[in-house]
Amino acid sequence: MPEELALEDAVALVRPSDSLAVPLGPGQPGGFLHALAARDDWEDLQVFGALLVDLYEVFLKPNVHYLSGFFGPAERFLRDAGADVQFVPADFRRFEPIVEAIAPRVMATVASPPDADGYLSLSVHAGATVAELHRCGADPDRVLIVEANAKFPRTFGIGPDHLHRLHLDEVDVLVTSDRDPINLADAPTTEVERAIAEFASTFVRDGVTLQTGIGGIPSAVASLLAAGDGGDYGVHSEMFTTGLMRLHQAGKVSNARKGIFDGFSITTFAAGVPELYQWLDGEQSVRFLPVEVVNSPEVIARNSQMVMINGAVSIDLAGQVVADTVQLRQYSGIGGHEDFTMPSGLELEDRSLICLSSTVSPGGGPAVSRLVATHPAGTIITTPRHQLDVVITEHGVAELRGKTVRQRAVALAEIAHPDVRADLLAAADEVG
Repeated sequence: MPEELALEDAVALVRPSDSLAVPLGPGQPGGFLHALAARDDWEDLQVFGALLVDLYEVFLKPNVHYLSGFFGPAERFLRDAGADVQFVPADFRRFEPIVEAIAPRVMATVASPPDADGYLSLSVHAGATVAELHRCGADPDRVLIVEANAKFPRTFGIGPDHLHRLHLDEVDVLVTSDRDPINLADAPTTEVERAIAEFASTFVRDGVTLQTGIGGIPSAVASLLAAGDGGDYGVHSEMFTTGLMRLHQAGKVSNARKGIFDGFSITTFAAGVPELYQWLDGEQSVRFLPVEVVNSPEVIARNSQMVMINGAVSIDLAGQVVADTVQLRQYSGIGGHEDFTMPSGLELEDRSLICLSSTVSPGGGPAVSRLVATHPAGTIITTPRHQLDVVITEHGVAELRGKTVRQRAVALAEIAHPDVRADLLAAADEVG
């Protein structure tokens, strides 16, 4: 059985020179990470994580080094404030072997409180750390710290291999917290997002299996589908969002025609508004599996009629996608972008939609086209051209599958903003 400690006592178990890993985003033990900031004796603390959900002061301390697999607003703020925040290029599935190779001496995660049988649900995050949490708990030379929080829902996996839980017997230290899960509220839908969502929704037929990313466009698509006449949808999505909950609540999700994991909406983590966490508590229709399963292109392709909706920062006329950097600086991460783009080329019935506004106004300045003839020298490509299927802006749809390089370039130019369309069409004429 674990030792039950106060947060300040659990923090004392971390050595001045040590290695620590925490899950991505919603799985992070917020009370424990905040409590680490009370110490100033760090000599070489190496922390691996991704997508911080709060500004943890410990990362501003001298001799604390944070390796992140996915940047969010907190990583960007800490980096710009002078913290040692370094990006580790890897898609979400590759986090698992990275953590295994690091084998951090200390691992910490949030979980829902133990049930009558001593099991702690891993709540809103399975991701890439489940296997390493079990390995850490089984190793007497390592320390597994679990932050039990009753505000985190009790959720489920699929047995026998992925039960999405830890047992008290595996846990070294148990702490408690009542910090709220991240409140990821959707901003009001803009006219541009609504127009893009209208185009995207035409690809969604009854019985398709949906994957949606984060942001206003996927949220707008979910709202349209929830209010529409269609239904009988399945869900297989890296992230379970407020929008996907709304689809469930509208009676649009049956998961009856998927072909794999029938009867369940499959995800590896969830984030949204407080209502989402309340709804997920005890909800049997949603199951959390490790990212190695959820994001496997082979598993994705086994779903019937996948429609995958994701975003991008910019796309050139060759179809190369930039999705995780802005002006050569790390902005987000690779995540599952490739995993949920590639399968559309493996199965004729599967469709991958990359949705983005035609322009963006950095810092409120002049509008800049997000469709470009060529990316600037040194641009880091997230997803290669041969994986693209459909690109959508508020000006239309470019279907790229099976087209020549020139045909693709013309199709992309034709959905650019009218102010730059002629120049892009002229550039498209030179392609190939």
